[in-house]
Amino acid sequence: MDTAIRPEPEFLAKKGDNANSFLIDRGGFFSYIYVNDCVRENPFDGEALEGICLYRTYLAEIITMNFRQSVLAALILIGSGAMTAAEGVKENWDNFLHYTAIGSFDLAKGYAQKLIDSEPNAVELLALSEDNPDGYSILLKMNAESEQLREVSGKILGIIEKGRFIRRTDPRIIVEEIRRLSTTIRGRIAAEDRLRNAGEYAVPFMLSVLADEGHKNEYASITAALPKIGRNAIRPLTAAMETDNVAVKAEIIRALGKIGYFEPLPYLKLVAEKESSDELKNLAATAIAEIDTNALKISAAELFFTLAEKYYNRDESVALNEEYSFANVWFRDPNSVGVVRQEVNKKYFYELMTMRCCEWTLKADPSVGKAIGLWLAAFYRAESYNIAMPEYFSKGNAKTYAMTAGPEYLHQALDRALSRKESYVALGVVEALAVNAGTKSLLYQLGTEQPLAKALTYEDGKVRTVAAIAIAQALPTAGFIGSEKIVENLSAAILEQDANSLSQELATQYAMRSIQAMEKLALTRNPVVDLSKALDSLVQVTQTGRPEMQTHAAEVLARLESPQAQRAIAAMALSDQNSNAIRIAAFGSLAVSAKQNANLLLNEQIDAIYALVSSTQTEPQLRAAAAGAFGALNLPSEKVKRLILDQAKF
Repeated sequence: MDTAIRPEPEFLAKKGDNANSFLIDRGGFFSYIYVNDCVRENPFDGEALEGICLYRTYLAEIITMNFRQSVLAALILIGSGAMTAAEGVKENWDNFLHYTAIGSFDLAKGYAQKLIDSEPNAVELLALSEDNPDGYSILLKMNAESEQLREVSGKILGIIEKGRFIRRTDPRIIVEEIRRLSTTIRGRIAAEDRLRNAGEYAVPFMLSVLADEGHKNEYASITAALPKIGRNAIRPLTAAMETDNVAVKAEIIRALGKIGYFEPLPYLKLVAEKESSDELKNLAATAIAEIDTNALKISAAELFFTLAEKYYNRDESVALNEEYSFANVWFRDPNSVGVVRQEVNKKYFYELMTMRCCEWTLKADPSVGKAIGLWLAAFYRAESYNIAMPEYFSKGNAKTYAMTAGPEYLHQALDRALSRKESYVALGVVEALAVNAGTKSLLYQLGTEQPLAKALTYEDGKVRTVAAIAIAQALPTAGFIGSEKIVENLSAAILEQDANSLSQELATQYAMRSIQAMEKLALTRNPVVDLSKALDSLVQVTQTGRPEMQTHAAEVLARLESPQAQRAIAAMALSDQNSNAIRIAAFGSLAVSAKQNANLLLNEQIDAIYALVSSTQTEPQLRAAAAGAFGALNLPSEKVKRLILDQAKF
């Protein structure tokens, strides 16, 4: 091999963005030389490299290139430095695994921290993990099971994941591999393999070349390679279907037909239904037939809804690549024929995609209302992860949309949530129903089910309570299966029986809402909800509840024809442990009870009220309230005569 260094115009060599690469700049033409990949040709100016391979451990070959000897020396120095760093990374990695395997976790943690602190090249660490799959399994196990090593192993996994992402998505590599598609057979096969590995990240670059008429000689190789990327290409390709470039759109359609799977079907069917170009319509129909001929008989809207359900159910056919902690939602780039991605948290990716598919359903056919119910359920479930919605979605919260949706759609979402035991979704939907639905709407029948009635027996206490509040506030006029659960759930709530599983603030809030709902039922003498079944709970509230709860409980008891109810109100009014304000309110409730149910008090309670009324020491407002209650009791004239004579002066 000729190792002579021939003088050429000025060159500059510097470390590339990737720690395993060098960027050679000659008058604006750039070549990336990769340490591990051993790139053997200059992609930009065509001058061959006889053999450059700066390997992880050894600098094996001398380079034949058209640049100065000083540049070669710089590369050698950089390469030897990288070699030393790589050896240190490998040593720390090996020692971490060794001491982990023998159970010396303190030593293992020390080497893990040294590895992290050295800020290793992510791609090199990835390579080490791939060379030692058993070691990688140990790393995963420690991250899942070891309290002592969980944090450091998680950080190492993060670095490895970063390396995987860098290697797969480096635009420079992708662009070069696209160019290599049009070289030799061997080059094309290698390029197709690397583009397949790049997956969805390769698609925007390939579409960009297809839209560039200056690269027509590359079209055939790119269109042949596009479907070979496989399922990972589907999401960016379907996003790109909105392009106005007919030629590019045609190639996208062909590629999707060859890739297969269910996911492209609704997008292809939408083209077949609504595209103005007969050529594209026919291409779409052909592509659909390649995947599933039955789909030709189903509307695009129904196919989109089915796809939305697949995402909501996290079906295997739409599963994410598990390698990364994030996912991509793809959109058409308004400035080109290509697409752009929005990186989102993997936790709610399926919910976001469900929502997008529901939106496409409504775009294809606005009359498919069930898409609204599913969209709401997905939105609530996305919120349940307590992660801010992505930047592209900044239009309020799920409750905002639920409040404006009709009861039919809310019941669809509720039925789905109850069936899947998704408490967060169910609670959100029931809260929306409590605000904006009347009696008939609340007891809407979906098939053979009444979702809100079913919610009264749901396993989650919050859902049961809010469902009971919602129905009670709507004042039901007819009984239904399970209606007895309304008062049962309200009674449990006013006693805060679920307080252990709730925050105190939330338990208090539910208790207050429940007692207010009971009061509304009592004031309207509701014929469906039998509040007498809550008698013991209401009495308990008058004795031990918070003041604001006591007054509402007394108002409910005042409407019950029960000696126990009236006597509990009197006891509350007579207790000097209560504030005067509470006692005055209780005497008011006692007066209402007496007017509606006559006197049901014990003699000693009557005497105690008499003592308050007859005493000049009683606070005037309290005395007046007690007198009002005493009069409402409609006692025998003998007791009234006694009261008059006791205050008389002779």
